[in-house]
Amino acid sequence: MALEGEYEPSQWEWVRNQVEEFEASNGERANLLQGKPEWPIVVITSVGSRSGKLRKNPVMRVEHDGVYAAVASKGGDPSHPAWYQNFLDHPEVDLQDKGEKHTYRARVAEGEERAEWWERAVAQYAPYAEYQEKTDREIPVFLLERV
Repeated sequence: MALEGEYEPSQWEWVRNQVEEFEASNGERANLLQGKPEWPIVVITSVGSRSGKLRKNPVMRVEHDGVYAAVASKGGDPSHPAWYQNFLDHPEVDLQDKGEKHTYRARVAEGEERAEWWERAVAQYAPYAEYQEKTDREIPVFLLERV
């Protein structure tokens, strides 16, 4: 079941533009980070923790056996991205991978499971390792499992 409600586009122009182009093409365009084929993205729709409005974010595609990871890196910033709290407060999200869109439940990975998924994430997108070095917080990894 797809999330319903009012969509509020991101305050960040690049996010708005990428999501708009991705959705307009059913994931055929704007599905890469910085246009690099080795860096595919997915778009995740969540419910805003304060606004209750739908929020859409492109995140790196990290998938294994039908489970996806969403890495809350924010480029190594000391604070979490805004969608971090959305996932905690409203763990049901929609994820679109190219033309496929399904509903998932998000949860924070911990311990050995997090370590395993962190390795997968860094293998997919090496800058995650640099982001972790830039911050004192352990970068959270959410696992998204299909509902």
